[in-house]
Amino acid sequence: MKKRRNTKTVKVGNIKIGGMNDIVIQTMTTSKTKNISETVSQINTYATAGAKIVRLAILDKEDAYAIKEIVQQVTVPLVADIHFDYRLALICIKNGIDKIRINPGNIGSEEKIKKVVDACKLKNIPIRIGINGGSLEKDIIEKYGVTSKGMLESAKYHVRLLEKLDFYNILLSLKSSDISKTVEAYLAASKEFDYPLHLGVTEAGTLFGGTIRSSIGLGILLYEGIGDTIRVSLSADPIEEVKVAKELLSSLGLYNKPKIISCPTCGRIQYNMFNLVNKVEAYLESKDYDITVAVMGCAVNGPGEAKAADIGIAGGKGEGLIFVNGKIKRKVQEEYMFDELISEINDFVKSRKLN
Repeated sequence: MKKRRNTKTVKVGNIKIGGMNDIVIQTMTTSKTKNISETVSQINTYATAGAKIVRLAILDKEDAYAIKEIVQQVTVPLVADIHFDYRLALICIKNGIDKIRINPGNIGSEEKIKKVVDACKLKNIPIRIGINGGSLEKDIIEKYGVTSKGMLESAKYHVRLLEKLDFYNILLSLKSSDISKTVEAYLAASKEFDYPLHLGVTEAGTLFGGTIRSSIGLGILLYEGIGDTIRVSLSADPIEEVKVAKELLSSLGLYNKPKIISCPTCGRIQYNMFNLVNKVEAYLESKDYDITVAVMGCAVNGPGEAKAADIGIAGGKGEGLIFVNGKIKRKVQEEYMFDELISEINDFVKSRKLN
């Protein structure tokens, strides 16, 4: 993997984005923002799952005014997603939002953008210019079509506009539902700008299809060292977006989370391995342990893979061998596999901390 691209650092609340700071996982609420209790509940749930920043849809004044109460009940910075009406951004800024996301294709005139910029300056709030292939300006489409070049030109225009207004507290995204256009746009933007880039394949699709498309597009960019924040856009519970983002980043060595190695489907498996690995994954989901756990199904590859992990189990008919640091520790019956494996994981983590 290539060295990460160094960018300007932008602060969103207490979170630093860009520079060589950790890549920040984001997601978005599904509730109506004006439903304060439900919105707060969602934000706190996503934060517990690993989201460091959460974005909210601001559709009307009620949503915008609700920000004042919401920010007092959550622990992560919040982003206001603004479309069409710049006045909603002004209300959100006044009520304590940490970041504004505007879509240049639909926010309105330069005069309206200036009002948002001036308000952000006073509160030291960053703006993400959110370029979307599906909502480019008419003149851009006429000249370039819906292309990565058109997306880049839109970004250049709006960055220049903010810079002309003496505003540099900027983040950028250049999203499309087309993987190739997304990758091309971000590659070009990484050469054109030194502002932090928020990665995403927009409208990626369902949990299954969207995960694959996002993993391809975002994986290419992350491997190239591009990207400072990330949202995996899925037609699914936002918790799934966070989980996929964590796994994607972890696979590239950009996020610490437990790694699970497990067997594929095979006729050699003689115990309920899939149930075991699913339970282990669910247990480790919210943990930040730097540990590799192997759950293997038979005696062919099982012992070797289990030995290579920090903790492993190689199952057989009704029983399995537990490995710790590459050595067999003991044999356990199938009904006790989960409890014994979790016990060994916790002991292993505890011993590392003590040492």
